[in-house]
Amino acid sequence: MQSWKEPKLPRSTVLAPVPRIHDTASHSMLALPGTDARARMYVCGITPYDATHMGHAATYVAFDLLNRAWRNAGIAVDFVQNVTDVDDPLLERAQATGVDWTSLAESEIALFREDMEALEVIPPRDYIGAVESIPLVIEMIQELQDAGMVYRVDRDLYFRSHSVASFGAVSGFEDEQMRSLFAERGGDPERPGKEDALDCLLWQAERPGEPAWESPFGSGRPGWHVECSAIARHYLGTAFEVQGGGSDLVFPHHEMSAAQANALSPTSPFALCFAHAGMVGLDGEKMSKSKGNLVLVSQLRAQGVDPRVIRLALLNHHYRSDWEWLDSDASQAHERLRSWQAAINATSTADAGPVVVEVQRALAEDLDAPRALRAVDQWALSTIQGGHSQSGQEQIRDLVASSLGLTL
Repeated sequence: MQSWKEPKLPRSTVLAPVPRIHDTASHSMLALPGTDARARMYVCGITPYDATHMGHAATYVAFDLLNRAWRNAGIAVDFVQNVTDVDDPLLERAQATGVDWTSLAESEIALFREDMEALEVIPPRDYIGAVESIPLVIEMIQELQDAGMVYRVDRDLYFRSHSVASFGAVSGFEDEQMRSLFAERGGDPERPGKEDALDCLLWQAERPGEPAWESPFGSGRPGWHVECSAIARHYLGTAFEVQGGGSDLVFPHHEMSAAQANALSPTSPFALCFAHAGMVGLDGEKMSKSKGNLVLVSQLRAQGVDPRVIRLALLNHHYRSDWEWLDSDASQAHERLRSWQAAINATSTADAGPVVVEVQRALAEDLDAPRALRAVDQWALSTIQGGHSQSGQEQIRDLVASSLGLTL
């Protein structure tokens, strides 16, 4: 699947420290990679039945910061992202609107690409759709069958989740909490015939009026969790550095995906770190397509909001925090951008070293973007007021572009 255009990436003038990032599974900070000079990252993508809202944007900007922090530390990055271009929500939206599901997916993926390019998010090396990954999914299900991890309910195939010793290690949740979340987030814990309420769907047999593909298990389509397991294993291997996404993916999606992969590689974990971005709310509730309480990146852009303002508004919140979008987020970001641009156009010839070091240190400590923004704010204020500026404009321009993803 086609990705989007890569933004301009100036070379950092100072080698940044290797970033440390919070691991949900261990509740600890991990410095990754260790001795290797290459990092592998998988970030779960969209289900393309609606446009990019601020919650999506916050997640992808967060892991873009990690991508940039690694690169500025001299670490090569293998970044893979999926797009779930066939799934129940997409098919339901297509039926409700009378639009062909493939056309709906294509149009929303195109809009997502535009949003990511506008926000200067570095594109993945491999951008893989669920449909094109079906051969990989079939191969993985066959491996799981051979390992005795699969059983049938009617014509559907299920994965024996509790057969994997590490099941539950990503979320740390007890079974009761898992069952509750599973029911809320697309699972079917009450389905008759299942061996365990927390077993998840691997292959759904063909339903009337729905798309299906031939397989050794009969005509049908993949389950959600195995899609990401199969793509990540194929393109990144096992024990890759970071599995990323929003915190709503901790369970069931990341738990189930990891368990399926770990079932086939018990001595090599699916990922070394599970990193999660917080939720963005609106009007007191989590922003979500199902609730319709959305602030869309494309709508803001259509209203004339500078994409740099949108990105700055997102960076003003630590990526792991839950927060609520307010109109003041955009207005404050606009003022910050105006201040930085004014400082860039002022006269200064001093060394940029102190600001570069502070910004890179902030991002190396669990992607602390708000701290990094404050460092640039202090430089801008000093420059505008005609005090003793700490840094030169071109160095700051390159720093902001390479580390924060903003072209001044």
